[in-house]
Amino acid sequence: MMGLETSVLGLSLAYVLLSTILLAVLIWLPIRRLFKIAAILAASAAYVAVFFATQGLLGWSAPVAVPDRFQVLWTRVLEPNPSRGEPGAIHLWLEELDDANLPSGVPRAYLLPYSPELAGRVSAAQAEIEKGHPQGGRAQFFGSPTHAGVMGFVNAGAPPGGDPSGGGLLDPEFLGGQSKSVDLIPLPRPVLPPKNIP
Repeated sequence: MMGLETSVLGLSLAYVLLSTILLAVLIWLPIRRLFKIAAILAASAAYVAVFFATQGLLGWSAPVAVPDRFQVLWTRVLEPNPSRGEPGAIHLWLEELDDANLPSGVPRAYLLPYSPELAGRVSAAQAEIEKGHPQGGRAQFFGSPTHAGVMGFVNAGAPPGGDPSGGGLLDPEFLGGQSKSVDLIPLPRPVLPPKNIP
């Protein structure tokens, strides 16, 4: 699995490659040498700036679909602030679980839109985590009925549609892979293979 630092470096190298190709074409154009030098310097500064700007994005919560099954490591609820025009947000730090409920070892931060109901449920889950009771969940299709132990996020392969809390394909929350319908549950125990008894 490619790490975030490797992804940032790969993205920066892609910009370098693109700039190199464009500058190679520029060299053969019949324009003034001073313009060519300025273009080379500007392209070089651009991909250095892209590298450092992308470094600043690391660690930010991503507004994308959560994993199908996960453990909640920590949460943060930001209440709306109308005086500043801030709509509020819910940040979840999650670690994906496999079929045996074992963690992947690669936690990520996810951003969900704020709603009072969701904020209450996430705050309750956070209180359980602070008491030493691990919390987990899983994603389902947007618009599916939720029940205890199921999270109603959109996942990447979800079909079009929606419920009254969203607007289907044109809803920004649908496009971001999110839904306001979320439930959290105690973390399920790992499924261990049977022991061979001699």
